[in-house]
Amino acid sequence: MLLHADHALLPQGWARDVTVEVANGRIASVGPARGGMRVGCLLPAPVNLHSHSFQRAMAGLTEYRTAGQDSFWTWRSLMYRFLEHLSPQDVGAIAAQVMVEMAEAGYGAITEFHYLHHGLGGEVYADRAEMAGQICAAAQDTGLGLTLLPVLYERGGCDGRALAGGQLRFGNDLDGYLRLREGAARHLSALPQDAVLGQAPHSLRAVSEASLTAAAALAGPIHIHVAEQVAEVEELLAHTGQRPVDWLLTHAPVDPRWCLIHATQMEPSETQALARSGAVAGLCPITEANLGDGIFDGARYMAAGGAFGIGSDSNVRISLSEEIRMLEYSQRLGLKARAVLADHRSVGRVIFDGMVQGGAQAAGRDAGAIAVGKWADLVALDGSGPDMAGRVGDRVLDTFAFAGDDRMVRHLWSAGRHIVQDGRHIARDQVRTRFAAVMARLATVL
Repeated sequence: MLLHADHALLPQGWARDVTVEVANGRIASVGPARGGMRVGCLLPAPVNLHSHSFQRAMAGLTEYRTAGQDSFWTWRSLMYRFLEHLSPQDVGAIAAQVMVEMAEAGYGAITEFHYLHHGLGGEVYADRAEMAGQICAAAQDTGLGLTLLPVLYERGGCDGRALAGGQLRFGNDLDGYLRLREGAARHLSALPQDAVLGQAPHSLRAVSEASLTAAAALAGPIHIHVAEQVAEVEELLAHTGQRPVDWLLTHAPVDPRWCLIHATQMEPSETQALARSGAVAGLCPITEANLGDGIFDGARYMAAGGAFGIGSDSNVRISLSEEIRMLEYSQRLGLKARAVLADHRSVGRVIFDGMVQGGAQAAGRDAGAIAVGKWADLVALDGSGPDMAGRVGDRVLDTFAFAGDDRMVRHLWSAGRHIVQDGRHIARDQVRTRFAAVMARLATVL
């Protein structure tokens, strides 16, 4: 396959009239124009580095006040009640819809932080990895690249209390988790070669130090929720005398294989130490705003050279352009300044470059650049609209993020699979039909 881009973002910068050759899912050559399918602006497609797919079906159901002051914790209780009504088939249909929406938004792959494992009351399915198999089937149906992170969730808090209620569908001891991960690997083996398996100890509240060490010894990327909420920080301080990021950096082998999700509650010293570790900060600006998590210390972190990527987490809204916008706007609101994350590049370019590189790193995915040998994760923007008239270079990304929206995404390839064509995912209709049936049934019980 040959693609002829009017302009393309290459590792060395912007280039005009570029031909990209794709073979066996990878980029085979990049050079001067020599024919091929014509596209306007060709970009490396970023990985969505943090997703809980099933929560997409909750979007719009939690935007009201419960007793007292509503918070992340009241949202979580509603989420647990929602889980009582989801079957494995529901989870598969929802995940496929999420993947279609991500591809149409411009994401070239998904990293699924997968923690819904069991039936009601914690009943283990005959195939312990049944739910993971549903996520893999959704990736097969949609063609979107997948990094699957089965989640280890052992306890209800730092005090070691037992899981209860909705948490029982998440829970495993270490031995059960390892067996589940083996089953997930079997399901993943049916996918194309770009699929990746990692692991995700849910959080410092939910796993023991010994199990965290065991999970870190497994192959593949390792992701963990950390320092999302003030109450979480207070709980760890009470039990260990250290804040979550500080504790993790001093007790675990945190390195570039790690991704710390959220990290919105950090002291300046933790922010700088995380940047030095080489780990990726997994930012989810829309979800963090929706849940009232707080504002990530982006200016300090990026000034220290920290790696980062972006995910859609709860999937309350799946939009690549809006995530970029929310990340910068949160910094502006917090600091009462403009163009906070810009350097010699524009804001849109800084965030896009960072999320493409950091997302690929966090996903363990050999992508993140239009360069020979990389997986062909590519997104083509429509340059024909009035907003894009005369826009070149970094202004294309700024226009996409701050003046445009995801309707500018015309084509997307995931490891060379052309799954979005003329703005529509190739499986959109059948996936949407399944999803609509699930939503209609849920509406009768919620």
